Amino acid sequence: MEQIIIYGSRYGSTRRYAEKLSELTGIPATDCSQIPDLSEITTVIYLGGLYAGGVLGLKSTLRAVCSPEKRNWIIITVGLADPKDPQNQQTLRTSLKKQLPPALFHRAAIFHLRGAIDYGRLCLGHRTMMALLYRSIRHLPLQQQSAENRAMIETYGRQVDFTDFRALKPIADQIQQHSTF
Repeated sequence: MEQIIIYGSRYGSTRRYAEKLSELTGIPATDCSQIPDLSEITTVIYLGGLYAGGVLGLKSTLRAVCSPEKRNWIIITVGLADPKDPQNQQTLRTSLKKQLPPALFHRAAIFHLRGAIDYGRLCLGHRTMMALLYRSIRHLPLQQQSAENRAMIETYGRQVDFTDFRALKPIADQIQQHSTF
Protein backbone atom coordinates (compact mmCIF):
# COMPACT_ATOMS: atom_id res chain seq x y z
CA MET A 1 0.00 0.00 0.00
CA GLU A 2 1.52 3.30 -1.10
CA GLN A 3 0.85 6.19 1.25
CA ILE A 4 1.71 9.87 1.36
CA ILE A 5 1.27 12.68 3.86
CA ILE A 6 0.33 15.99 2.25
CA TYR A 7 -0.05 19.15 4.30
CA GLY A 8 -1.21 22.73 3.92
CA SER A 9 0.42 25.01 6.48
CA ARG A 10 0.78 28.76 6.50
CA TYR A 11 2.39 29.50 9.88
CA GLY A 12 3.94 26.15 10.82
CA SER A 13 1.73 24.17 13.23
CA THR A 14 0.36 21.88 10.56
CA ARG A 15 3.80 21.38 9.02
CA ARG A 16 5.19 20.37 12.43
CA TYR A 17 2.36 17.86 12.90
CA ALA A 18 2.94 16.46 9.39
CA GLU A 19 6.67 16.11 9.96
CA LYS A 20 6.12 14.38 13.30
CA LEU A 21 3.52 12.03 11.77
CA SER A 22 5.99 11.24 8.98
CA GLU A 23 8.63 10.46 11.61
CA LEU A 24 6.21 8.20 13.52
CA THR A 25 5.00 6.28 10.47
CA GLY A 26 7.87 6.41 7.98
CA ILE A 27 5.51 7.88 5.37
CA PRO A 28 6.96 10.78 3.36
CA ALA A 29 5.41 14.20 3.89
CA THR A 30 5.15 16.96 1.31
CA ASP A 31 3.70 20.45 1.17
CA CYS A 32 0.47 20.73 -0.83
CA SER A 33 2.19 23.19 -3.17
CA GLN A 34 4.67 20.48 -4.23
CA ILE A 35 2.54 17.38 -4.74
CA PRO A 36 4.40 14.65 -6.63
CA ASP A 37 2.85 12.11 -9.00
CA LEU A 38 0.17 10.28 -7.03
CA SER A 39 -0.77 7.60 -9.55
CA GLU A 40 0.56 4.79 -7.31
CA ILE A 41 -0.80 6.23 -4.07
CA THR A 42 -3.68 4.34 -2.47
CA THR A 43 -3.89 6.29 0.80
CA VAL A 44 -3.68 10.07 1.15
CA ILE A 45 -3.16 11.48 4.63
CA TYR A 46 -4.02 15.18 4.40
CA LEU A 47 -3.30 17.69 7.17
CA GLY A 48 -4.61 21.21 6.69
CA GLY A 49 -4.66 24.35 8.75
CA LEU A 50 -8.07 25.93 9.29
CA TYR A 51 -8.47 29.44 7.91
CA ALA A 52 -11.83 31.22 7.72
CA GLY A 53 -13.73 27.95 7.82
CA GLY A 54 -11.70 26.28 5.08
CA VAL A 55 -8.91 23.70 5.17
CA LEU A 56 -5.79 25.16 3.57
CA GLY A 57 -4.84 23.38 0.35
CA LEU A 58 -7.49 20.67 0.54
CA LYS A 59 -9.36 21.77 -2.56
CA SER A 60 -6.20 21.94 -4.70
CA THR A 61 -5.04 18.57 -3.35
CA LEU A 62 -8.36 16.97 -4.30
CA ARG A 63 -7.94 18.37 -7.82
CA ALA A 64 -4.39 17.00 -8.03
CA VAL A 65 -5.42 13.47 -7.06
CA CYS A 66 -6.77 11.50 -9.99
CA SER A 67 -10.00 9.77 -8.90
CA PRO A 68 -9.88 10.88 -5.23
CA GLU A 69 -12.98 8.81 -4.48
CA LYS A 70 -11.03 5.64 -5.32
CA ARG A 71 -8.37 6.26 -2.70
CA ASN A 72 -8.37 5.96 1.07
CA TRP A 73 -8.25 9.29 2.87
CA ILE A 74 -7.35 10.41 6.34
CA ILE A 75 -8.13 14.10 6.75
CA ILE A 76 -6.72 15.99 9.72
CA THR A 77 -7.60 19.60 10.47
CA VAL A 78 -5.41 21.83 12.62
CA GLY A 79 -6.89 24.91 14.29
CA LEU A 80 -7.20 26.85 17.53
CA ALA A 81 -10.63 25.55 18.54
CA ASP A 82 -10.62 22.68 21.03
CA PRO A 83 -11.64 19.60 19.03
CA LYS A 84 -12.87 17.88 22.20
CA ASP A 85 -15.73 20.39 22.48
CA PRO A 86 -18.86 18.90 20.79
CA GLN A 87 -19.92 22.27 19.35
CA ASN A 88 -16.47 22.72 17.79
CA GLN A 89 -16.59 19.18 16.39
CA GLN A 90 -19.89 19.95 14.70
CA THR A 91 -18.55 23.21 13.26
CA LEU A 92 -15.45 21.43 11.93
CA ARG A 93 -17.49 18.65 10.33
CA THR A 94 -19.92 21.13 8.76
CA SER A 95 -16.98 23.02 7.27
CA LEU A 96 -15.45 19.82 5.87
CA LYS A 97 -18.78 18.78 4.35
CA LYS A 98 -18.67 21.94 2.25
CA GLN A 99 -15.20 21.11 0.92
CA LEU A 100 -15.50 17.39 0.26
CA PRO A 101 -17.62 15.39 -2.15
CA PRO A 102 -20.29 13.59 -0.07
CA ALA A 103 -19.00 10.09 -0.82
CA LEU A 104 -15.48 11.07 0.23
CA PHE A 105 -16.69 12.82 3.38
CA HIS A 106 -18.50 9.67 4.54
CA ARG A 107 -15.58 7.34 3.72
CA ALA A 108 -12.68 9.40 5.06
CA ALA A 109 -11.25 9.01 8.52
CA ILE A 110 -11.37 12.50 10.00
CA PHE A 111 -9.36 13.86 12.92
CA HIS A 112 -8.98 17.32 14.44
CA LEU A 113 -5.90 18.70 16.20
CA ARG A 114 -5.13 21.96 17.99
CA GLY A 115 -2.47 24.25 16.62
CA ALA A 116 -0.86 27.54 17.52
CA ILE A 117 -1.07 31.22 16.72
CA ASP A 118 1.34 34.10 17.06
CA TYR A 119 -0.44 37.34 16.25
CA GLY A 120 2.93 39.03 15.71
CA ARG A 121 3.64 36.71 12.76
CA LEU A 122 0.26 37.03 11.03
CA CYS A 123 0.16 38.70 7.64
CA LEU A 124 -1.76 41.96 7.44
CA GLY A 125 -4.85 40.31 5.93
CA HIS A 126 -5.08 37.66 8.64
CA ARG A 127 -4.36 40.17 11.40
CA THR A 128 -7.14 42.41 10.05
CA MET A 129 -9.58 39.50 9.76
CA MET A 130 -8.84 38.39 13.34
CA ALA A 131 -9.26 41.95 14.63
CA LEU A 132 -12.65 42.28 12.93
CA LEU A 133 -13.77 38.92 14.28
CA TYR A 134 -12.57 39.80 17.79
CA ARG A 135 -14.42 43.13 17.73
CA SER A 136 -17.61 41.44 16.55
CA ILE A 137 -17.67 38.84 19.35
CA ARG A 138 -16.03 40.42 22.39
CA HIS A 139 -19.20 42.15 23.58
CA LEU A 140 -21.53 39.21 23.05
CA PRO A 141 -23.18 38.02 26.26
CA LEU A 142 -21.41 34.95 27.62
CA GLN A 143 -24.42 32.70 26.98
CA GLN A 144 -24.33 33.65 23.28
CA GLN A 145 -20.62 32.89 22.85
CA SER A 146 -19.52 29.57 21.45
CA ALA A 147 -16.55 27.73 22.94
CA GLU A 148 -14.61 28.78 19.85
CA ASN A 149 -15.55 32.44 20.42
CA ARG A 150 -14.47 32.28 24.07
CA ALA A 151 -11.13 30.71 23.11
CA MET A 152 -10.57 33.42 20.52
CA ILE A 153 -11.33 36.18 23.03
CA GLU A 154 -8.98 34.61 25.61
CA THR A 155 -6.08 34.24 23.19
CA TYR A 156 -6.52 37.35 21.03
CA GLY A 157 -3.30 39.27 20.46
CA ARG A 158 -1.16 36.67 22.21
CA GLN A 159 1.16 33.90 21.20
CA VAL A 160 -0.34 30.53 22.16
CA ASP A 161 0.62 26.99 21.24
CA PHE A 162 -1.73 24.07 21.82
CA THR A 163 0.32 21.69 19.64
CA ASP A 164 0.31 18.23 21.22
CA PHE A 165 2.19 15.51 19.34
CA ARG A 166 0.65 12.88 21.63
CA ALA A 167 -2.61 13.53 19.77
CA LEU A 168 -0.98 11.94 16.69
CA LYS A 169 -0.81 8.50 18.33
CA PRO A 170 -4.37 7.36 17.42
CA ILE A 171 -3.78 8.57 13.86
CA ALA A 172 -0.43 6.78 13.59
CA ASP A 173 -1.98 3.64 15.08
CA GLN A 174 -4.78 3.66 12.52
CA ILE A 175 -2.31 4.14 9.67
CA GLN A 176 -0.01 1.37 10.87
CA GLN A 177 -2.86 -1.10 11.42
CA HIS A 178 -3.88 -0.66 7.76
CA SER A 179 -7.43 0.03 8.90
CA THR A 180 -10.22 0.19 6.36
CA PHE A 181 -11.45 3.74 6.02
